[in-house]
Amino acid sequence: MPVVTAPYKPGTPCWVDLMARDQQAALDFYRDLFGWQGEVGPPEFGGYAVCSLNGKPVAGIMAQTAPEGQPVPPVAWTTYLASDDAEATGRAIADSGGTILYPVMDVGTVGRMLVAADPTGAVFGVWQKVDFLGAGVVNEPGALVWNELNTTDTDAAGRFYHQALGLRPATIQGMEGYYSLNVGERTVGGMQPVAEYLPDGTPPHWMTYFSVDDTDSTVDAVVKAGGSVIQPPFDIQSGRMAVVRDPQGAVFAVTAAPESQMPDS
Repeated sequence: MPVVTAPYKPGTPCWVDLMARDQQAALDFYRDLFGWQGEVGPPEFGGYAVCSLNGKPVAGIMAQTAPEGQPVPPVAWTTYLASDDAEATGRAIADSGGTILYPVMDVGTVGRMLVAADPTGAVFGVWQKVDFLGAGVVNEPGALVWNELNTTDTDAAGRFYHQALGLRPATIQGMEGYYSLNVGERTVGGMQPVAEYLPDGTPPHWMTYFSVDDTDSTVDAVVKAGGSVIQPPFDIQSGRMAVVRDPQGAVFAVTAAPESQMPDS
């Protein structure tokens, strides 16, 4: 199993979490779908649940809440990018044309975080580790395998992530219109124009991909559990994927694509 032990390099996707209307129902759904174990957390952390796969942290699930006077966030998966200094990253985000939605906050002794939107409107988080690295297992069925920015302006988004977070976009031979996002020489994610396989009007966003053994059977399981299909299983260069919606409306992708590799440190 690809277990993560070293800190993620700055700019690398390192964690994902879900904002759900019904936290327990979401915990039950993903337990049945991916084999995750998790329970509602302590009140001092807002009940935040750290889900695990074979004993390693894999993703978070929290109840849909918002600070007083703020709009309630949508039911959605959020991608977090690693930082060595969340305060400095927040300043770089603002200076590069992004918008800070939730400023830097301490999360007990586990880390520091913020939530922001890039200039095209895609929302993402920033995570500075203290005691908690982020995902402890990746590239394994049931675990995070890829994070992909879908945007209305790849040029503007590429400049922003390079300036603010050190993510360098690069073209990929044989995949016109698709870009890798790189930390140094290592590919850590992808970027493309808002995908043709998504409904018209889909706003810019970061898509979370989970690895599965069998894309088709996983999609069947999503539907049987009350979810829905946005894009049925289809073949891509690296394998077979689908885009689905969980029973509460959160969108994510599943892929049986062993060639797709999320960096494990």
